[in-house]
Amino acid sequence: MKSGSKKVVVAALLANAAIATLKFVVAALTLSSAMLAEAVHSVADTGNQILLLIGLKRSQKSPDDTHPFGYGLEQYFWSFVVALMLFFVGAVVSVYEGVEKILEPHAIERAWLVFVILGASIVLETMSFRVAFREFKRHRPAGLGFLAAIRATKDASVAVVLLEDTAALLGLLLAFVGVGLAVITGQMVFDALASIAIGLLLAGVAFLLAAETRELLIGESASRADVARIRKAVAAYPGVTAVGKLLTMHLGPNSILVGINVDFENTLTAAQVEQIIEQLEVKIREAVPGVGKIFIEANPGHSRPAPAPEPRGEPSGVNR
Repeated sequence: MKSGSKKVVVAALLANAAIATLKFVVAALTLSSAMLAEAVHSVADTGNQILLLIGLKRSQKSPDDTHPFGYGLEQYFWSFVVALMLFFVGAVVSVYEGVEKILEPHAIERAWLVFVILGASIVLETMSFRVAFREFKRHRPAGLGFLAAIRATKDASVAVVLLEDTAALLGLLLAFVGVGLAVITGQMVFDALASIAIGLLLAGVAFLLAAETRELLIGESASRADVARIRKAVAAYPGVTAVGKLLTMHLGPNSILVGINVDFENTLTAAQVEQIIEQLEVKIREAVPGVGKIFIEANPGHSRPAPAPEPRGEPSGVNR
């Protein structure tokens, strides 16, 4: 199991479980819709981290007869389930609670408790975010912005936790503003609107996660940089005259399937070609450590003699 990803998920799980408990207690004491929306959000996040741990564990199963390429895609499947949970449990419930508060407004009690717990939640979420962001930065391609790097990453678990923590921090700020305005103005609609805004925020994050994990589930290629490294490593090897079609697909964050068409010198024997193919597999994995299965299709070189001309004199309509 990738230790970095597991550490990120476990840190988020512990933080969200503690935050959810605090939020539910305060939501019951204060009757704040925004706080209840935040509590539901934290419960959804806690459940999501459990699902991610299941995905990480199952993705480590060894290949077998029914899954010869392993179970790495399990991680992407469970990340997709997390996106659905975030939408249906987090977003829908938050919007529903906000609409209900607009239709049947009620005053916030013990408002000071809301601000205390929101502050404590911001501290805990920031700690979880820092763990996820440090792991994310270690593998972040140079020159890419935050969202572009999220779209480029193949480690769905880290991306899910990072986006969840980002949404959680923004949601806490929305709740803080909504409750604050409600207390200052006496208009409970601000508390309700904060709940709706939190729901819409979670819906946006859920759709982003679903779109990204969908790409990985249906078979996303390795990055352009990794493809270029593979091609360069093969083309530079003695005995190789040309590199043809190169196909890659991620079977997990650290498992890339590679299929490549290679032209060899005509003077090489079959035994020599087999030996070079074995060495090419080593070179490819040195260039891109995440490569797993490799399939190399060997072709004769381009320097073969031209075919002899066909004999003339036969009628064009004769079947051969």
